[in-house]
Amino acid sequence: MSWLLPITLVVLAELIADIFAKEYSLKGHWYFWAGALLFYVCATMFWLSSLKEGSGLGRGVVVFSVCSAAVALLIGVCFYKEEVNKIQIIGMILGVVALALIFWEK
Repeated sequence: MSWLLPITLVVLAELIADIFAKEYSLKGHWYFWAGALLFYVCATMFWLSSLKEGSGLGRGVVVFSVCSAAVALLIGVCFYKEEVNKIQIIGMILGVVALALIFWEK
């Protein structure tokens, strides 16, 4: 599972890019736009490394998507005071269940 480090870096870079993008949407400063673009490019580079290390397209995308969504949800709620409803929370719980099933070993 040498692909776990690169996929973790994908999630981290994507998270930083998302914060820059959110700040750009709120404040409109060009440097937030540039920061978002820079970290999205970094995330893509780590994604390519993850694929090369054997994450697989299907498994890698699910791991990345669920982890990114969960972390973005936490940041949105905690730092930007965004609201989520019960159905959205249930969706995130199902995403975590999906991760557990993906990593389930016989």
